[in-house]
Amino acid sequence: MTSFAFKQFKVQQNKSAMKVSTDGILLGAWANLVGAQRLLDIGTGTGLLALMCKQRNQDLIIDAVEIDAEAVNDARHNISQSPWPDIMVHQCAIQVFESNHTFDCVISNPPYFNNSLKSPDKQRNKARHTDGLSFSELLSAYIQVSHAKSTLTVILPCSEADIFIECGRVMGLYLHRVCNVKMTPNKPVSRRLMEFSLTSCDTTLMSALCVRNSNNTYTPEYIALCRDFYLKM
Repeated sequence: MTSFAFKQFKVQQNKSAMKVSTDGILLGAWANLVGAQRLLDIGTGTGLLALMCKQRNQDLIIDAVEIDAEAVNDARHNISQSPWPDIMVHQCAIQVFESNHTFDCVISNPPYFNNSLKSPDKQRNKARHTDGLSFSELLSAYIQVSHAKSTLTVILPCSEADIFIECGRVMGLYLHRVCNVKMTPNKPVSRRLMEFSLTSCDTTLMSALCVRNSNNTYTPEYIALCRDFYLKM
C-alpha cells in the first residue's frame, strides 16, 4: 500500500492517479484561510488539500469534489482515518456540482496539460489533462459557488499560469497574490501560486520562494511554510 505520512494525518494513494507532490503541499500551506468558514476543494484526488486546510483551520466546513471513483475511495479513506472525518467528499464533475451555499475559499491543483501527448493510463490522463476540466470551466465553477469576497487559489506551471490569468481577466477575476516558485536556486521559476477574487485590487502582492538549497536541503522559507505538515521537518 502506497501512503505518505504527515504530522497529523496519513495519505493513502494507491488508487488515485495523482500522488502527493510538492505542488499540492505548497498550495495547501500557502492558501489564505483567514476568516474563512466554508472551503471547496475542486479535484481533491487523495484529499490532501482538504486535509491540509482542515488542519490549518479546524472550524472550516469543507466540501471536496472528485470525478474519479478510485481517487474518491482514497480520499474518503484518508478523511475517515484523520482527526477530521466531517470533510464531505462528493463524487461528481465540478461542472454539475450543486451547493445550497457559497464558499469563502475555493482551492484547486488543476489539470494543466493542454493538447499534449497522453500516456496509456486513462485515469492519469483525466487527472492531468484539461480535456475534462478546462481553465474556463474551473473559473466558471468558482464564480458559481462564490460571493464577492471569495478567493480562488491554484498552482500552475508558468506558461499555463499566464493562460489562466488571462482567462480569469476576461471572466472578471482579479489577481490578488502571486508566489513564484523555484525548485533550486539555479533553476528558473517553474510554478506560480495564485490567488484570485471577484473583488478588484489596486496591486498584486508578489513574492518568491525556493524549495531547496543547492545542497538539496529545504530552504528556511520552505520550512517556515510547510513545517506543520512534514513528519520530519
